[in-house]
Amino acid sequence: MKTVPPPTRGGKTLARSALKPTGGRSALKPAGGRSALKPAGGDVYNNFMQNKTYASELIRALPHMKALRGKTIVVKYGGSAMISKELKTAVIEDIVFTAAAGVRVVLVHGGGPEIDMILKTAGKEIRFVNGLRYTDEETMNIVQMVLCGKISKDICALIQRAGAQALGLCGMDGGLLEAVRVKTADLGLVGDIKRVNGGLLKNVLNSGAIPVVSPVAMGLEEDEGNSLNVNADIAAAEIAAALCAEKLVLITDVRGILRDVMDAESLISAASRRELDKFKAEGILSSGMIPKTECCARALDNGVKTAHIIDGRIPHSLLLELFTGEGIGTLIKNDDE
Repeated sequence: MKTVPPPTRGGKTLARSALKPTGGRSALKPAGGRSALKPAGGDVYNNFMQNKTYASELIRALPHMKALRGKTIVVKYGGSAMISKELKTAVIEDIVFTAAAGVRVVLVHGGGPEIDMILKTAGKEIRFVNGLRYTDEETMNIVQMVLCGKISKDICALIQRAGAQALGLCGMDGGLLEAVRVKTADLGLVGDIKRVNGGLLKNVLNSGAIPVVSPVAMGLEEDEGNSLNVNADIAAAEIAAALCAEKLVLITDVRGILRDVMDAESLISAASRRELDKFKAEGILSSGMIPKTECCARALDNGVKTAHIIDGRIPHSLLLELFTGEGIGTLIKNDDE
């Protein structure tokens, strides 16, 4: 009896084309709905071959689905994929597909562009220090309103419209995220996460819903009872560590780690945790990539098995990364994996 090959990355047992679009259309969503998978009085042979291709692609994805079934992954959703309607739809479809395959998905979202738009409308100066938003009290109010209000509810509505259940949470809800103010730089009301209430997220996951987490934390010490702004990548990494997640996935606006930032084809498709330090020392990592790889290292050092950096500008990049042999971005593995 023919057996399904085990999932590999870059190996010979599984082609990278497993869930890649064929003929300019996603293999996961055939044109014309369900009828596209059945011969309809036209060229029966061509219809048969098209159906065989669809089936083959799903079969090739099966080992990866089996490997992830019942496991927890944390996805940080940000960048252009939050702005473009087409890309937003693709990400939500990927999230719902992944959950339907039996994977326990936690979604952590950003929202920088929408925050910037509101701040500009209010005539507020936009300042960043070492890649983190300077947050005074007025800015904090806007951040909380945009992230925990509009964006969170919009994402939940999209997930539910796509056929899954979602529950929006921020760090203030149930003490999900607790943080102290960052002391290493004057960032205002920006927090460094000290505790994650993983039990709360597990309860949501056990109910069958997808937690949608806004990166606003409950302040401790001098900010006790007040909210603090936290970086969404860092929040995702800390949540992944607290849940001992199988994977942390950062959806960004870059292909992944590039050997040459000017060459999009110089993608490093796989690396070890140890190699991240080497890349930084050799100057391979761009200034924008350093904080993302530091988040990945933070997660890997605290029990997460693999971290991924993928390009949200590529439709269905999450599915291509999770359920194909070679992926679409950069996979970073723990040194002992």
